[in-house]
Amino acid sequence: MTQRLVLTLSCPDRHGIVADVTAFLAQHNYNIEESSQFEDRQEKRFFMRTELAPVNDQATPLPQLKEEFGQLRGTDLMCWQIHDLGVKLKVVIAVSRWGHCLNTLLHKWKAGTLPVDIVAVVSNHDDMRDLVEWYNVPYHHLPVTADTKARQEAQILQVMKDAEADLLILARYMQILSNELCTELSGRAINIHHSFLPGFKGAKPYHQAYDRGVKLIGATAHFVTSDLDEGPIIEQEVERVSHTNGPEELVEIGHDIESIVLYRAVRWFAEQRVLLNGYRTVVFRR
Repeated sequence: MTQRLVLTLSCPDRHGIVADVTAFLAQHNYNIEESSQFEDRQEKRFFMRTELAPVNDQATPLPQLKEEFGQLRGTDLMCWQIHDLGVKLKVVIAVSRWGHCLNTLLHKWKAGTLPVDIVAVVSNHDDMRDLVEWYNVPYHHLPVTADTKARQEAQILQVMKDAEADLLILARYMQILSNELCTELSGRAINIHHSFLPGFKGAKPYHQAYDRGVKLIGATAHFVTSDLDEGPIIEQEVERVSHTNGPEELVEIGHDIESIVLYRAVRWFAEQRVLLNGYRTVVFRR
């Protein structure tokens, strides 16, 4: 199959960025197959995501393309990356006792609609072992207490290092990560929160929502930071409910929302569609 690359960039906005980038790609014998741009007028910052493929065998090889693009953009204070979409992101999933998000990720991965390589699952409980091993994925049972938290988090990092993982997915992993681990995984950890943030943070958000009589419940996928449930938001979804739905019904409805929201966030991240913009994100959805 033809190699497909994706260029992502963000930089202070100026006239002519798109023209410069497209001219550069044309000169190096690449054809643009998909492109999206966004200008943050408040921050005066420009964002771009471009998928490209070689026109012929004269196209500049990827290592040289990166080197020459870096030289070209060095004066623009530009944050940029060029990825080969054929190289799948390696991910580790962390889970506790709720398996609905984990099951969706494993199913989508096995079906080929989630473009990642799930290299391991870690858990502070053993409940999900049978499910994970059915998919032939290594399962690491890493119990944790207040006294062993630092050692257990070091084990999680070691699993990621050994598997050369790029991303940690918290698929209803009911542990608060330490500030040290959040810093270590900055921009490389995605959490699913079972509520529509910024409302109903912390524990039992569906019960909080029931107590407030809400008519919409939702879920939020966001980057993990040391501020609990405050990381940049990637994706959200809601479902209409009514006064007839009790707390346990809201939990059940919420499980379906959580699963699809986390799947979307991970897929878009793997496709290089998520760019950080301070405390926010730019998400170039299809």
